[in-house]
Amino acid sequence: MRVRLFAAAAEVVGEQQLELAPPPTAGGLREVLSARGAEAPRVIARCALLRDGKRLENDAVLAAGDLVDVLPPFAGG
Repeated sequence: MRVRLFAAAAEVVGEQQLELAPPPTAGGLREVLSARGAEAPRVIARCALLRDGKRLENDAVLAAGDLVDVLPPFAGG
């Protein structure tokens, strides 16, 4: 699967794009990303995960061909 990270999410993970074997769920993806930097857990926990423009809940199942965008809150929210 491909993961695109934006703004603060890219800064704390240290990458703008990643190719990953998909974890089983969106929550699992949060765990994988949170392990990539000291500030990552705090930032990734607040990010929205989107597939095809639709927000993913933590129990959403992921697949090898997915493209997931990781977006931190914008404008303070």
